[in-house]
Amino acid sequence: MVDAGGHDHRRGRHLHHQQLSAGGVKIAVLKEVAPETRVAAIPETVKKFIALGASVCVERGAGDAAKIADADYEAAGATVADRAGALKDAGVILAVAGPDPSTIPGAAKGALLVGTLDPARRADDIAAYAKAGLDPLAMEKMPRITRAQSMDILSSQSNLSGYKAVVDAASLYGRAYPMMMTAAGTVSPAKVFVMGVGVAGLQAIATAKRLGAQVSATDVRSATREQIMSLGGKPIFVENVTGIEGEGAGGYAGEMSPEYQAAQAELVSSHIAKQDIVITTALIPGRAAPRLISDAQLATMRAGSIVVDLAAEAGGNVEGCVAGENVVRHGVTIVGAVQLARSLAADSSALYARNLYNFLSAFWDKETGRPVLPDDDEIVTALRVAPRVVPRVESVPTPAS
Repeated sequence: MVDAGGHDHRRGRHLHHQQLSAGGVKIAVLKEVAPETRVAAIPETVKKFIALGASVCVERGAGDAAKIADADYEAAGATVADRAGALKDAGVILAVAGPDPSTIPGAAKGALLVGTLDPARRADDIAAYAKAGLDPLAMEKMPRITRAQSMDILSSQSNLSGYKAVVDAASLYGRAYPMMMTAAGTVSPAKVFVMGVGVAGLQAIATAKRLGAQVSATDVRSATREQIMSLGGKPIFVENVTGIEGEGAGGYAGEMSPEYQAAQAELVSSHIAKQDIVITTALIPGRAAPRLISDAQLATMRAGSIVVDLAAEAGGNVEGCVAGENVVRHGVTIVGAVQLARSLAADSSALYARNLYNFLSAFWDKETGRPVLPDDDEIVTALRVAPRVVPRVESVPTPAS
């Protein structure tokens, strides 16, 4: 039984207005604005949503940059329309980047807006979504817990970024990665140093190793030592200094003690001077990226060396890094990497779309053909970035007798 406040006494949870209407929910898939190349649904996930009882409408051209034609979506069972048609009465809106609030009118009140919404830097947009009656869910805030692993967009996209960082560095390096023994002499292998061994760092280690480089890596979390070695890398760690554990909330690295930072700087200085390619990946959620490489340390590297900074958008791990640009300092090229997953649009879209499907399907209500999000679930509370307004359901007047 559902009362006028939208509360379902059978489930003990609040329902959205569109969840009270008959039939399955309509899902709108938006076309992103350049430079974004990814799309939030692929034909595979469209079929799965339809199998759950939803209808899917894809904005025309949404998959073009990811090489997915409108006809492919239609073959999967979706309809294709302009933005207004896609949004009309939609109860779920799927996006990669949070859309401009002025460009998404027509969705049902209480509709879920699911995407990468960047609430820390886009507070005004989040407020505008809520004012429009939407329920914004920031997928980048997915908690790193076991049952949410298949929903974690940061991990799926970072995996591709780590791979692409190594490939991009190879294209700029101007030398070969592997050792080559030829009749004309021996080519020495490139030395690759990975700083920060999260998802991106681990993939960078694996990719560089496959290409034949000599790989070393470091992290403030001592537990990553075995992971580095398992991929064939050489662990470079500060020893016997307070702060080496470095385990922060949610599996991210935390800030280190001053003693550890000083010891790490000394260790890095001696090691980095011998490296050809350095890839930095260190991030602390909600904070500026930690500085790992100073200008003085860059000056010790051989001319022609490459540093790829995957934390460029958060201020950078490398002094002198500029997001979105390649900067040369002391003969060393610093790559201010921005959203490298975008350059692998087909694969990154597929992983991202599956993350979104895994999230929504985990909360799917088969009776109504739509997701129902419990207010007290730890995943829901982590993702919800604005107070949810439950639209009132107007009661039908009783005819006078």
